[in-house]
Formats: sequence, C-alpha cells, structure tokens
Amino acid sequence: MNIFLYFVAFLLDLIFRDIELWPHPVRFIGELLNKLELISRNQHKIPLRIAGIISLIFSCVVVGSVVFCLTSLPVLGVLFSLYFAYAGLSLGGLIEKGREVIDLCKHNNIEGAREKLSYLVSRETSNMDEKEILKTLSETLSENINDGFFAPFFYLIIGGPVLLWIYKTVSTMDSMWGYKNDRWRELGWAGAKMDDILGYIPARISFCCIFLFYIIKTWDTHFYEKFKLAIKDAKKMESPNAGWPMAACGRIFDRDMGGKSIYFGKIKIKPKIGGQKNWTLYDVEKLLDFLLWCGVFSCILLLIIRSLL
Repeated sequence: MNIFLYFVAFLLDLIFRDIELWPHPVRFIGELLNKLELISRNQHKIPLRIAGIISLIFSCVVVGSVVFCLTSLPVLGVLFSLYFAYAGLSLGGLIEKGREVIDLCKHNNIEGAREKLSYLVSRETSNMDEKEILKTLSETLSENINDGFFAPFFYLIIGGPVLLWIYKTVSTMDSMWGYKNDRWRELGWAGAKMDDILGYIPARISFCCIFLFYIIKTWDTHFYEKFKLAIKDAKKMESPNAGWPMAACGRIFDRDMGGKSIYFGKIKIKPKIGGQKNWTLYDVEKLLDFLLWCGVFSCILLLIIRSLL
C-alpha cells in the first residue's frame, strides 16, 4: 500500500465508521478465540498459560496469513488492502459512541447513558450517576484513542494491513481474555503481555501527538508544566500504556481521572491523575472534538514522517 491509500482508509473510518451489516474481521477473530478457549479448557495435559501462548501464536499466524493472501491477490489485493486498513481503525466509531452517551446525558436519560457506556467499558455502570458517567467516558475516550487509532495506524504504516491485523488479533485477545481474575489470569496472560509490548511505542506516540496538537491549537506557552505532570501521572498507572493518553488529556483539560471503579462486583482503586475538577458535559464535548482533530492532525503528521523515511 502507498501513503495515499493509508489516508483514504483513515477518511473511510471517519465517514463510515463501523458498518454493522458488514462482516467485520474482529468478529471472526472473536469466534476463533472462542473456539481456542473451548479447546484449551477441555484439554488437561497442557497448563492454561501454555495453552494461552499457543493460542496467541496460532491466531496471529492464521489471521496474518489470511490477510496476506487476500491482499496479495492481483487487482483485488488493492481493494482488500484498503478494506483491511479501513476496518482496522476505529477513531470514527469511538467519537460516534462517545457522542451518543453525551446526547443521552443531555436529555437526562441517565439509564440509557449507563447502558450505552457499558458497551465501551468493562467496569460496572449500572449505579453510576452523571458525574461518574462523564468521568468514565472521558477516561475510556482518552485511553481508546491509542487502542482504536494510534496503535493500529502505527502498525499499518510500518507493516501494512498484515501487521495491523496481527496487532488487532493481540488486542482482541487482550480485550476478551486479559482480565486479572481466576477465569482468565492464566489463559489470558500471553495476550495481555503481548498487548503491553505492542502498545508500548504507540502509547507514547499518542502522548506526544496529543501534546503537540494542544500546543499548536492553543499556543500555550506554559505547556511544559502540564507535560511534566502528565508524565508523572502516566507512570502511576498499573498499565504500562493506558495511562499515557489518559494523563495527557487529564492535564490538558485539568480534569480528574482515576479513583474508584467497580469491576465484576469488586471495587478497584486506581491512582488519581489529571486535575482536581470534575468533568462536565461541556468538557467531554470539547474532549471529543479535541480527539477527533488530534487524530486528523496526527494522521497527516505520521504519514509525512513515514514518507520521509
């Protein structure tokens, strides 16, 4: 693929987002992982951690091989390449889902906002009030700007659709199996670790791009203090990667992130990062617009850098 097709794929994501009627590749990966889980749990000779490693390697080889074969076809390979590049990005879908939650809050439909938010996060949302919904939404938007855009786009421009979908396979396995509870701790270990490894560079790229866009947008001459505080915040988080875009957005908007969350009925206290003020509807709307245009800016910037290498 050339640079032009990367940009076209990015535009297609913003315009069409995820078309629900189309057979999205992530669904096939999910079905594959469900079958691998069943096989792993029904055998008793191989420890679950080893079964998880084998499942990770097998799924990456299968997905990578299928994408390679389809994108290598004469003539049709270009169309498959464009489709796999477009389908691997989800900035447009992330922004759309965020706006849906905001619109429900604006109409005082808190129950609807809780339900819609539950599709975006793994924590429990059933008892959240509006303040908790907005904070949770700001956190997941900030975190998923890396998982949904920066990381897949990074692997797309350095390795094409094949490397992009190997990354997406790892990311999907982490989303499905990467929980630190009794059911998934062993089987999901490999996927979680590999996701941390593959997300390491993109998370820091996202951090730098977010701040660079903020500087260009606002001409804030005192940005360096926020930059230093955001680095300190990012290092507080348990995840080696998720805290970087979250910390950047928390400090730029001077709003709070972290604190108490409930996962599978258990309370988890995360480090407090960002500012001291609560998120408002206006703040989260500004965050959505900021992340959208930051994505456009970053896409152009990264493609320019890629073309010069």
